[in-house]
Amino acid sequence: MNADTPKRAPLGRGLNALFGDEPAQPAPTENASRSTSRVAIDLIAPSPLQPRRHFDQKQLDELAASIREKDILQPILVRPAREEGRFEIVAGERRWRAAQQAQLHDVPVIVREMTDAELLEFALIENLQRADLSAIEEARGYQRMLDEFGHTQERVAEIVGKSRAHVANTLRLLALPEEVQRRIETGELSAGQARPLIGLRNAGALAEQVIKRSMSARQVETLARQRGDTKKRKLSPPAPPVGKDADTRALEQTLERATGYTVNISFDGEGGIVSINYKSLEQLDDIVRLLTNAPRKAKDVGDESAGFSIKDPDRSDQI
Repeated sequence: MNADTPKRAPLGRGLNALFGDEPAQPAPTENASRSTSRVAIDLIAPSPLQPRRHFDQKQLDELAASIREKDILQPILVRPAREEGRFEIVAGERRWRAAQQAQLHDVPVIVREMTDAELLEFALIENLQRADLSAIEEARGYQRMLDEFGHTQERVAEIVGKSRAHVANTLRLLALPEEVQRRIETGELSAGQARPLIGLRNAGALAEQVIKRSMSARQVETLARQRGDTKKRKLSPPAPPVGKDADTRALEQTLERATGYTVNISFDGEGGIVSINYKSLEQLDDIVRLLTNAPRKAKDVGDESAGFSIKDPDRSDQI
């Protein structure tokens, strides 16, 4: 990029103004693209790039009732479709669906030219800002940005204003069975509850127990250690040995809260081993990042004399 090429502004900036949450003060060159007009509702269609798939019917009914009384207060953001005279929704599909229920003939829109990549980015950011996406919908959006538009995880994190670790951990949810992913989409299971089930062959059955017993994420971690069926059961993270003293367990819990991973401490009276269990290269990358950012680190990760190891329950080698 040379010095004369205009720098692309962060997509998150100005979205509130664009969607009507605050008074819009567009630059002169953007006036035309942000002007509002009304378009026949049957000339508008959802975009196949839209990350959101689940729409709560009760919320749609409430919004439709409000629209019947007050019309749509915030315009729908659209782009021209390939077929002349028709439009594709960038942001506002829930309003469009509710307007159909309310039997509106036309709706207010902002028409804006944008590429497929920009459409997906705008749709993701708008939904994330409004907390409208399930964790699975969010993960699928990130995956499309990686697969279809060649973004790295770092670039995705920069675009949506999230940390690299958040993006990586969200993407890991796509490794869950479809039945568990559906539970997350419908809100029966949170991402925190589902994450310990990743890599387990009996994840679906365990998810049922988690929902029925309203288990916390920490309780799910224990359940996964005790009853999880992995491909190599003998390499699964070991359950804390019976009789481990309270001080050691407290230290393990402190490290687990700090890292977000299962930690095991063994002590032989003089020294011992601290191990951190991971199940994927993404998790290993996150652990390495956490350790290398620490003010003090072991001189040789994996050195037995240092008493520290990182174990992969699905691999026979150790780092």
